[in-house]
Amino acid sequence: MGIRFIKYLSPVSFYILAVWAFQSHGWMAWLPMYYAWILIPLIELFIPPDAHNMSEAEEELARKNRWYDLMLYIIVPMQFLALYLFLVSVQEPGLTGADLAGRTISMGLLCGTFGINVGHELGHRSNHYEQWMAKALLSTSLYMHFFIEHNKGHHKRVATPEDPSSARFNEPVYTFYLRTIIYSYLSAWHIASAECRKKGYAVMGWRNEMIQAHVLQLLLVTVIYFFAGAAATFYFLLAALMGILLLETVNYIEHYGLSRKPTATGYERAMPWHSWNSNHVLGRIMLFELSRHSDHHYLASRKYQILRHHEQAPQLPTGYPGSMLLSLLPPLWFKVMNKRIRLVEQGHASSSA
Repeated sequence: MGIRFIKYLSPVSFYILAVWAFQSHGWMAWLPMYYAWILIPLIELFIPPDAHNMSEAEEELARKNRWYDLMLYIIVPMQFLALYLFLVSVQEPGLTGADLAGRTISMGLLCGTFGINVGHELGHRSNHYEQWMAKALLSTSLYMHFFIEHNKGHHKRVATPEDPSSARFNEPVYTFYLRTIIYSYLSAWHIASAECRKKGYAVMGWRNEMIQAHVLQLLLVTVIYFFAGAAATFYFLLAALMGILLLETVNYIEHYGLSRKPTATGYERAMPWHSWNSNHVLGRIMLFELSRHSDHHYLASRKYQILRHHEQAPQLPTGYPGSMLLSLLPPLWFKVMNKRIRLVEQGHASSSA
């Protein structure tokens, strides 16, 4: 039991491939792309999902095991080291367009998997130092406002029309990108400003978390521009954008078409059937159990290593990588997922009867 955390070292393999890509040319610069979007989805087609949950005793031991936390902490300096290596790599003379594209996409994948995904996990912690580590990771995608909107907006409004991060029935992922990116940003401003007013602080002062986010991100971009130049800054912005789109694609598949029922006081509590779940093993460990999303929304304070499978949770057709690829083909996505939504609704209706 004590060494179960070792499986969560698997994402380091992706990190190694990305750093290798920064030093490579031709198809080798695209290795992380092949790994994330071809190899893992193919393997997950042949490995059955694992719905096993820990016993209460095992769960308590895992919850107290500091190695699970330390693995997340070490990712913070690793991410900034990768960013430095990337910025150096795109300044190499004589690079082809394919080399630059491969290296930029590799960094973009790190922005999404290490930066935003681990930032998401740490952002749910109550310790200030863990929250600041989360913000540091999110800054590598210039998406620090996610910390505000996700924790104080999305988790309250998930699977309702008021939530910009919950995809609606028959909404294509491409229109979802525009809606969620714009309205999540505006929502973060609204939440941060309301908190300042509640505490008696100036809305446009340093106490406003959105002001902090913008200043710190502007400082990061300025430092990159000053030391690495305009071209490297441009490639960094492209990588950050890719990290953002990866996050929003994950948001899309996590709640597509699911909705909470209105009540006299708002909406019913977020339950396991209001999030799409995936027990596919590779996706789980590579994304630090993010794909056990139903339990995450049911109890957001639960650490990644002890997230549970719920029998009532609707299941994605494959792991996260495969489902993300499927979502990029809206007609096929609707054909597969709309049937599953109807089954969820029927099952929910029969259990309520």
